[in-house]
Amino acid sequence: MDTNPAPTPYGTPDAPRLAVRGEAHLEADPEIARITITVHARGTDRRDTLDDLTRRNTHTLDLIKTYGDAIENIETGAFSISPELTRHGRAERVRAYRGRVHITAELTDFTALGELTTRLADLELTNVEGPWWALRPDSPTHRHARQQAVREAVQRAREYAEALGASLAALVELADTGADDTPAHGYGAPAGTLRAAYAGAADHATEATPLDLEPQRQHVYATVNARFTMTPPAL
Repeated sequence: MDTNPAPTPYGTPDAPRLAVRGEAHLEADPEIARITITVHARGTDRRDTLDDLTRRNTHTLDLIKTYGDAIENIETGAFSISPELTRHGRAERVRAYRGRVHITAELTDFTALGELTTRLADLELTNVEGPWWALRPDSPTHRHARQQAVREAVQRAREYAEALGASLAALVELADTGADDTPAHGYGAPAGTLRAAYAGAADHATEATPLDLEPQRQHVYATVNARFTMTPPAL
């Protein structure tokens, strides 16, 4: 039989408990930028449409890969090719075929970002969206924010204890309530997003002037709940 009494969440007169929250908010330059590219094709023949889509997709991937180490990751997402049916008449007739491929590229070299984005947007039947700025999941900034939140909790608890003429005795509990990277505009909704779509091949003697893209500062938040025991206050 356990003869030890269950600890009370409110402490005792000899060992009062003190609960506080520690918070941190850091700003940092982004480490990666993501852009999404959608390659389109349209034609009256299914095989020709597929061949056009394959050719444009290959050209797009080859262009991205020419930037070498500036590209951290390339992923091909959804692919589709579907018929467009006539809207009138009893018989279902195919009017045209539409195909598309979605590509995602992540860059670490922001100097190359503007040039690559402009060159991609200059391709025929190609949509470009982005950039979405972010920190890596293992970025030291996240660790620094969590550590700062803990230090802030200890400092706040010490100030409360000192106001009562007491001092902290022991840490009882430390609970992580969230250390999330919550940029004002993360991958979900970029600020100043570039959206470019072209219905045909670009007819330019020279390439378009590269875009000047300014990286967006990232906001990192961390919050912890901490419980301490303290010495009896001098009331």
